[in-house]
Amino acid sequence: MFMYNPSTNSMRGFASDNSSGVHPRILAAMIEANENHAIGYGEDYFSQKAIETFRNLFGSSTEVFFVFNGTGANVLSLMQATKSYSSVICADTAHINVDECGALERIAGIKLISLPNRNGKLFCDDIVPHLHGFGFEHHSQPGAISITQSTEMGTVYTPDEIRKLADLAHKHNMILHLDGARIANAAATLNLPFRAFTVDCGVDVVSFGGTKNGMMMGEAVLIFDPKLAEGFKYRRKQSMQLYSKMRFVGAQFLAYLTDDLWLENAKHANAMAQKLVKAISDIPQIKITVPVEANGVFATIPKEWIEPLCEKYFFYTWNEDISEVRWMCSFDTTEQDIDSFVELLREFSKRQ
Repeated sequence: MFMYNPSTNSMRGFASDNSSGVHPRILAAMIEANENHAIGYGEDYFSQKAIETFRNLFGSSTEVFFVFNGTGANVLSLMQATKSYSSVICADTAHINVDECGALERIAGIKLISLPNRNGKLFCDDIVPHLHGFGFEHHSQPGAISITQSTEMGTVYTPDEIRKLADLAHKHNMILHLDGARIANAAATLNLPFRAFTVDCGVDVVSFGGTKNGMMMGEAVLIFDPKLAEGFKYRRKQSMQLYSKMRFVGAQFLAYLTDDLWLENAKHANAMAQKLVKAISDIPQIKITVPVEANGVFATIPKEWIEPLCEKYFFYTWNEDISEVRWMCSFDTTEQDIDSFVELLREFSKRQ
C-alpha cells in the first residue's frame, strides 16, 4: 500500500471522512462551552441538553452515554449487551473485526464470528447456519448480531433488512447492535429520521457517531431498553471512557443535532460521492465495484495509477490484489476537489 507522505501532499484528498476538519458551528459551540466553569462528568447544561435532544430523536426511554471514540462505543455497547462467553456475529468487513485491533476480544473477552459480506451487508440466511450451540457449555453462546449503517463498503441497509435481522436476533434471545459511525449518511440516503431504521426496527443498541461528519471528537452509546442499560455508567468508568469535561462533547452533539446540521453535512458528503461517481463513469479504466449509496466510492483502477495519484490526492487502497481503491467524501469536500481529481484521472486515462 502506498503510504502518505505529508511533504508531497496537499492534505486534501479522499482518504477518509476522518481527514476532514470540524464544522465551524461545532467549533463555535465548543468555544461557548469554554466560557465559564461547569460541573464535570456530564452534569453540565450542554450534556444534559444534548441527551434531551437524543431522546427527542430516538424516544423518551433512550439511555444516552457519551464516550471518547467509536471503538469505545462499539466495545462498551457489545460488552454491556452480552457475556464474556458470548459471541458476536458480524460482517468480515466490520470495523469491530478489521479496524479495532482486537479491542472487543481483548477488553470484553467476546468471540467474533465474522461472515462473508454482500456489498458490506449481512442477511438472515448468512447468519442462521451459525446460530447453534445454545446451552452447550463447550460452545461460545451467540449473543449479538452487529451491523454497520452505512456499511464499511458505503452501502445502506433498508429498514426492512434491519427489521428482519432484529427479529432473527430476538428470536434467539440475542440483541442487534448497530455501529452508526456514518449513521447520518445512511439517514440522508434513506430520507428517514434516525428512529425509523433503529428503534422502530428493533435495534437494541446504537453506537452513534459524529466524528466522521463534522464533529471533533466524542461518540454516544444509545441503549433503548433502560434495563439493558443498568450498570453501564460503571462499565464506562472502568473502561476509561468517562470524560471529565464532558461539556465539550455535549456541546458538539447539541450543535450537531440542532437545526439538522448533521443532515446538511451528510447530504453534502453523499452528493459529492454521487458527483464523483457520475463524473468518472465514462473513464474506461475505472470500474465501480460497489453501489454508491452513501459517501464512499469503491473502484478498481490501474495499479500504476495509485502512487502518482496519491501524491496529489491521498486515498487508501482497499484491496491490493484487484487494485481496488476507496474514495471517501466528507462534509467539507468541495466541487472543486471533485473536478480537479476527475481532471487528473482523465489525464491518466489518456496516457494509456
